[in-house]
Amino acid sequence: MIELDEIQNALVGVPSVSGISAEQRKRLTIAVELVSNPSIIFMDEPTSGLDARAAAVVMRVVKNIVNTRRTIVCTIHQPSIDIFEAFDEIILMKRGGQIIYSGELGQNSCKLIEYFEGIPGVPKIKDNYNPATWMLEVTKPSSEAELGVDFAHIYKESHLYQRNKELVQESRVPAQGSKELHFSTRFSQNRWEQFKACLWKQHLSYWRNPTYNLGRMILAMVSSVLYGALLWNKGQKVDNDQDFFNIMGSTYVFIVCIGASNLFSVLPIITSQRTIEYRERFVGMYSSKVHSLAQVIIEIPYVFLEATLFLIISYPTVNLYGSAFKVSWYLYNIFCTLLTYKYMGMAVVSLSPTYQVASIFGSYWIMIVNLFSGFLVPQPVLPKWWVWFYWMVPTSWALRGLLTSQYGDINQEIIAFGERKTISTFLENHYGFKHKDLPLTAILLCAYPIFFASIFTYFMAKLNFQRR
Repeated sequence: MIELDEIQNALVGVPSVSGISAEQRKRLTIAVELVSNPSIIFMDEPTSGLDARAAAVVMRVVKNIVNTRRTIVCTIHQPSIDIFEAFDEIILMKRGGQIIYSGELGQNSCKLIEYFEGIPGVPKIKDNYNPATWMLEVTKPSSEAELGVDFAHIYKESHLYQRNKELVQESRVPAQGSKELHFSTRFSQNRWEQFKACLWKQHLSYWRNPTYNLGRMILAMVSSVLYGALLWNKGQKVDNDQDFFNIMGSTYVFIVCIGASNLFSVLPIITSQRTIEYRERFVGMYSSKVHSLAQVIIEIPYVFLEATLFLIISYPTVNLYGSAFKVSWYLYNIFCTLLTYKYMGMAVVSLSPTYQVASIFGSYWIMIVNLFSGFLVPQPVLPKWWVWFYWMVPTSWALRGLLTSQYGDINQEIIAFGERKTISTFLENHYGFKHKDLPLTAILLCAYPIFFASIFTYFMAKLNFQRR
């Protein structure tokens, strides 16, 4: 029906950049609407932006749909004669939205031509002239002024208007034996079936987007190589405070860079998917919250793979402590941190009308979480009126978790500010990192992604930035 069998396995791609053509994209949009098996379909300028051949293909598809006993309501501006005469009926409105003709076109637009030629003063149509062009020319405001008529008033006084009015009244009376439509649920499928369908859709979407997914995997590997090169074999060689500051600084820069890249990389993905979600939510395909939950879940395996790559490359090169507890904590910390920034970016999109605004909000948020991460100004020396912000930002807990799990129980003595202290004591005195706080840190590292994912899910359902 849609004539897309030849490209059924092709990637849709990005408009004007890659993938299928504009005309094929329009036919695909029509096909998506047909999935719900509607009895009536509304189309807004389906041939706009297409050449004559492409427009003819689209209209042929529209005719195929009509032949399945469906009704098509379509807006067309200045159509060609072939496209114009493909319609059975037409509603013509002048400026201001007033109807000046509503009825059948007839063979070769004979009924339309007969109606307007019956109005005194309207010039006859020339031979082989496009009826659509003639219709627009004779009904334009200057023609009305020249003839001294109001086509809207003439239509309301016509037999055609009276017949249409009677038809509307007849159609409002329900047929005998018919019952009022009533559906027990808003959607045709339960939430579990919706979730499975949305999750599979997201899986295919991500699998077919190697630019996004391979890009972040490569970035994770490059970042881990750089991190390992900066701290090559220094994980257990901490003799003074400067050695520890080197580890702390490199870890801080890593969290900032990899976190920011995760936040900003997801912005265009969610922004583009939100446009699709608006359309599919409008036609009642699925619940917005279910779709958002699927977007949240699909990120987990990819982020976990990122964290695993970083662990495999950076942990042995830095030569951190090799106990199972510390390795597990390292992986858990990296995974939760990356997931937090990813969901943070998704939440920013849900609160922003455009990608550009989301980028501005994201930049501002990155600046805030970095200022209060505890590296530039350690928590013990932060002013009391700002220390509450330190406890709120996820970067501070990411640093706390990474460093405390590795060094919070190490009693090796180092020279710190001219004094001999154990590493654990130095951590507690200078940064406020206590090994006994690890359970709380673990809970909060898990709570942050849940919090931002909840914000994303809630506001995607509640806010609608679509302007049509």
